[in-house]
Amino acid sequence: MKRRSAQEQELAERAYLLRSWYRWHREALVDALAGVHGNVLERLMVQLKDLRSARDLVRFVSDQNWSAVDPDTRAVALHQINRAITALREKNGMCPIDDALPGEPLNVFQLIRNIIHQFPAPAEKAVPGAVPVNRVMETSNE
Repeated sequence: MKRRSAQEQELAERAYLLRSWYRWHREALVDALAGVHGNVLERLMVQLKDLRSARDLVRFVSDQNWSAVDPDTRAVALHQINRAITALREKNGMCPIDDALPGEPLNVFQLIRNIIHQFPAPAEKAVPGAVPVNRVMETSNE
């Protein structure tokens, strides 16, 4: 049996780690789709399947109540959004990743990441029946 060179061994290890990373993300997606907030993720995946417009994606993400979604599902959503945006940029002959520098307008992924991590939810998107935080503070002091 022929021994692998150090370079071949390193390439094999990297390939193994990459396959493991892809498998982990596939399993995380399956788990998130089967989870409590799977309906939000399922609707997102439909949007991402035929992504054509960044504006439509930002609008869709803005319309969801991300404050009610668990952190693991939000992380899966961000990963899937990043993959879709990167693929769309490459398809259009653009650089796959092009984050804005300080002082520049945010790119689509940065806008979406900010929306998903915005807490508490904006007042117009507040959860029905939830008591506003400032109201809770007033009643706790009485």
